[in-house]
Amino acid sequence: MISHRDRNAQRISALDERAEALHLKRDMGIADARAMHPSIDVVEADPEADRRLLEGLADWCDRYTPLAALDGADGLFLDVTGCTHLFGGERAMLDDILSRFFHQGFDVRAGLAATPGAAWAAARFCGDRIVDGGEEEALLAPLPLAALRIEPSTRTSLESVGLRTAGAVMAAPRAPLARRFGALLLLRLDQALGRLDEAVSPRLPVAPLSVERHLAEPITLTEDIERLVGMLAATLKADLERRGEGARTLALLLFRVDGAVSRIAIGTSRPMREPRLIQRLFHERLAALEQDIDAGYGFDLVRLSVLTSAAFDMQQADLAGEVIDDGADIALFADRIRARLGEGAVLRPVAVESHLPERAVATIPFTEAPRRTTPPKRPDRLQAPTTIFPPERPIRLFRSPEPIDVPATEMPEGPPLNFRWRRALYRVTRAEGPERIAAEWWREAPSDEAASTRDYFRIEDADGRRYWLYRQGLYGGASQVPPRWFLHGVFA
Repeated sequence: MISHRDRNAQRISALDERAEALHLKRDMGIADARAMHPSIDVVEADPEADRRLLEGLADWCDRYTPLAALDGADGLFLDVTGCTHLFGGERAMLDDILSRFFHQGFDVRAGLAATPGAAWAAARFCGDRIVDGGEEEALLAPLPLAALRIEPSTRTSLESVGLRTAGAVMAAPRAPLARRFGALLLLRLDQALGRLDEAVSPRLPVAPLSVERHLAEPITLTEDIERLVGMLAATLKADLERRGEGARTLALLLFRVDGAVSRIAIGTSRPMREPRLIQRLFHERLAALEQDIDAGYGFDLVRLSVLTSAAFDMQQADLAGEVIDDGADIALFADRIRARLGEGAVLRPVAVESHLPERAVATIPFTEAPRRTTPPKRPDRLQAPTTIFPPERPIRLFRSPEPIDVPATEMPEGPPLNFRWRRALYRVTRAEGPERIAAEWWREAPSDEAASTRDYFRIEDADGRRYWLYRQGLYGGASQVPPRWFLHGVFA
C-alpha cells in the first residue's frame, strides 16, 4: 500500500489487488488498516517520483501521437486524431498500447472516444472500451457523478438533492442547475457530449516536420543509429525543399523497447537540409553522449524531427558548378564543436553600442550572432571619400583593468615615466595620448568609481613592449581622491 499524510493522519492513497481483497479502501487511516491486518506493508508516497514516471510514460506515448498531455497525477490524454490508421485501426492501436504497458509492468485502463470527457469516463469507469461517435450520452448515463470530472463539493451537493448519476443530471433542467451548482457543471457535461470542443494541450511542442522508422529488430550500436539518421535526414530533405526551408534545430528521439525515451537535440548556425551534414552533427553529439545513452534491450523506433526551421537562401553556383560560401566551413566547424561540447563552447564577439572598452564588445553564442543578409553598399563615386581612422586598440584586452603603481609623471596630465605592474618595474621610452573617454552618465551614477573620466595612453617600454593604460580621475578636481592608474591591455 501507498500512504500519504492528510492533515495530521496517515491515510491510504493507493493499494494493490491483494490489499483490496482484505477489504481495505482508499482514504482509510493507516492506524485502522494496521489494526485490521498488522502484517501489511506500507510505503510512503513520493509525488515527485510519481510525476517523473508519468512524464516518462507521456514521452513514450509520443510513439503514437505527439499530442500527449498529463491528466492529474495518474492519467494521460492522447489525441490520436488521424493516427489510428497507422496502427491498423482504433482497436489495434488500443490493444497495442495496453499490451506494451502490460509487458512493462503497468496495470493500465484505457478508453477511446470522440471527446476527451467521454474517453476519460470510459477509461476510469468502464475499462477497455471504445465509444463510437454519438454514443457519449449512453455511456455517461449510468455512471456516477465522478465521471463528469466535477469537484467533490459539487458532487456532494448534487447527491444531496437526489442527483446521483450523470444521466440524472442530463435529464434535469439546465437553468436551475447552472444557478445552483455553477456553470462548470454544464461545461463539463457539454464537453463530454461533444457540444463544446475541448482541446488537449500537449506537454511538449509539436514538431512541424518529423520522419520515423519502425524497426523489426531493435538496434543498440551507435553506428546503426547514425546510419538511420542519414536515411531519415534524406527523407526530411525533400520536405524541407518543398517548403523552401532549412532546419535550425533538430531532435532525435530513440524509443527503447522497455519504454525509456532518449531525446538528443542539436542546433545549426545556418538553415541546413543536407543529410550528410546533419549526420555529421549527430555523430558528434552521439560521441559526446555515448556514456549517457543506455540502449538497454535496444531501440525499436527512431524519429528525427525538425523543431525550428528558417528560410533557406539559395546561392548561385559558378561555372564549375561549385557554390562559394566563405562562412559555410566556419559555421559547420562551430556546429560540430557545439554538438560535442555544448552551446557555450563557441562564442562570437559582437559590437555593442558603448564607448567604454570593456563594454564595447560582448560574446554571445555562435548561433545568436547576427549575420549580414545583404551585401555591403558600394560607395558613391561622385562623393568625396571620407576616411575615418578608428582609434588603435590593443590585441589583448584584459577582462578587468589591473591596477598599477605610477611613481612619477612628466606633467600632471601627461603619461608616466615608469610604472610597476605585477611586482616588475617598466621604464617608459615612448608614449602617445591621451585619448579621453568620459563616463556613460546615462547608465551609471557620477559618484561611482567606474564613471570617472579616463585618459588612455599607448606606452612602449625599453624592451619594445607596448601597453595600453589609463589614468582614472583628474588632478586638481573637486574630488579629494587622487587619480589612479590601470593597465587595460597589451599590443604585442
